[in-house]
Amino acid sequence: MSKAIIVMGVSGAGKTSIADLLANRLGCKFVEGDRLHPEANVKKMAEGTPLTDEDRWPWLDIIGNELKTARSAGEDIVLTCSSLKKIYRERLRSAGGDPLYFVFLKGSPELLASRMGARKGHFMPTSLLQSQLATLESPEGEVNVVTVDIDASVPQIVEDAIGRLEKLWRENS
Repeated sequence: MSKAIIVMGVSGAGKTSIADLLANRLGCKFVEGDRLHPEANVKKMAEGTPLTDEDRWPWLDIIGNELKTARSAGEDIVLTCSSLKKIYRERLRSAGGDPLYFVFLKGSPELLASRMGARKGHFMPTSLLQSQLATLESPEGEVNVVTVDIDASVPQIVEDAIGRLEKLWRENS
């Protein structure tokens, strides 16, 4: 059975860097979820306007379709998606099939803000971090979710994620 993993968390958590290395280490296809946002969403975020649920539904459906397509082709996939609310994760689970694994990147608001401030050329302004943190419904305790602290180097975070995923895969087999 193909592996499907979503690397999730608020902006600034390092989803892209971590998911890219994770996919490379696991031999999976990598898809950057932010690149799948409709242009209207990117424009809103670039202007500092938080997205609504209505803005996110089409984006989540595109991500769900990416998961379904990879699964249908028997491909392993690692995809980034903030997946801030439980209802979003449920929608992705429904579209992507079981099992769908989430790697939740968790960090302090101060660490997240400093990382966002250091990024160059990203459409998401630091001003939206607080709205993302307010929207976040922690996935801790949900099925097939591993939580990884981001206060480490990218390779260390990826090693931690792989170790936690492998433990879950052993438990589920």
